[in-house]
Amino acid sequence: MDTQTSPTGSQAARAAWMRVLALADGAALDQAYRALGPLPAFRPLRAPEVGMAMVRGRAGGTGEQFNLGEMSVTRCAVAFDQGVVGTAYVQGRSLRHAEQAAVLDGLLQMDDWREPVQASVIAPLARAQEERRARRVAEAAQTRVEFFTMVRGEN
Repeated sequence: MDTQTSPTGSQAARAAWMRVLALADGAALDQAYRALGPLPAFRPLRAPEVGMAMVRGRAGGTGEQFNLGEMSVTRCAVAFDQGVVGTAYVQGRSLRHAEQAAVLDGLLQMDDWREPVQASVIAPLARAQEERRARRVAEAAQTRVEFFTMVRGEN
């Protein structure tokens, strides 16, 4: 069975593109969004709005959960005339980022738009995010310290 058409596969694909959209640099997302040209008509179901979300952590990464603090989150939902609903939740207070991500989520759910949006928006944004991650890993690796124990020559 094709992973794009199976419920689990489509949920995983949607989660992946929503992650890319949520983590996208605002300027890069805006540029890619504008490059798509004329878009199908949509209306806001929930206009972009800023709120707060509780961030939870775990002691030692695996221990008891605790409330770390709150962070700003912006959410948005749009409906297209085709009956598709696009939603987005993004970190921070960017109303434009949330609306563009919601519109793109809706477009990616439409057969006619999925491939063009994947190729011109999602793939380049994902590549840029992976490059940023690789740079951070490389920078962190430069500070890595190797410890070793010297053994004395005695029995």
